[in-house]
Amino acid sequence: MNLDHLRALAAAVDTGSFEAAAAALHLTPSAVSQRIKALEGSAGQVLVRRSKPTTVTAAGEAYLRLARQVTALVSDAGLAESTSVSLPLAMSSDALATWVLPALAGVGGDIVFDLQREDQDHSAELLRAGSVMAAITTDDRPVQGCTVTALGTMRYRPMATREFVQRWFPDGVTTAALAAAPVVVFDRKDQLQDRYLRSRSGARLDPPRHYIPGSQDFVAAVQLGLGWGMVPDQQATPAIVEFDEAHHVDVELYWQQWSLRTAALDAVAAAVIQAARVALG
Repeated sequence: MNLDHLRALAAAVDTGSFEAAAAALHLTPSAVSQRIKALEGSAGQVLVRRSKPTTVTAAGEAYLRLARQVTALVSDAGLAESTSVSLPLAMSSDALATWVLPALAGVGGDIVFDLQREDQDHSAELLRAGSVMAAITTDDRPVQGCTVTALGTMRYRPMATREFVQRWFPDGVTTAALAAAPVVVFDRKDQLQDRYLRSRSGARLDPPRHYIPGSQDFVAAVQLGLGWGMVPDQQATPAIVEFDEAHHVDVELYWQQWSLRTAALDAVAAAVIQAARVALG
């Protein structure tokens, strides 16, 4: 397997185009294209979708994983041209906004992070595709070629401003009130609010929804009274109150990483696991 061909594949996916990959690798777009074609020729399959952004096919996922593994080993052995080691990681916006970034900042060294924000219920897919080397996920079943470590539990509570509660829940938290009260949702992958609604009502409710795709902005929207939302304990503030203390949603988190051992990946794993023990209990 030609290392230059694998590097071209990873660069095309990471940058989103052959042109950007060429700039990153100090090559011409034609040279990047030829290297990927040569890799596809040896594989006997199409590995890359020539789309915007560039993505790998199902067959290409294994080659992308191999490209990242080889790059990690080369960097760990001190054989790379660059002294920095890039680690692509996936994690939820909530974890990133609360306890993960301080952990990563404390690792130090020559590690640079390529963080992909993904809902914890879906981040394992990025591991399977080879897009990241490690992820914080809700999946306790190891992705093929990965190890799993339990991190702890993030507890989410239904919260809103006092004024919002007085307006929308004057007679308590009823199914009718939950069906009518506006709710704040992170994005269309976010199932936390619906999990609470199903546990509370036993039915699928569809209240008016505000989509606010940012962890801090999500909490700000709840604080401004746009709607209620499931807020993690780490982001609760005096400006909002828990309006249904008998019901909450617990999310069990796990650290999944490639079984491949490198000094950089081991250092990051240790920092994340230690931070989780402090933040999540």
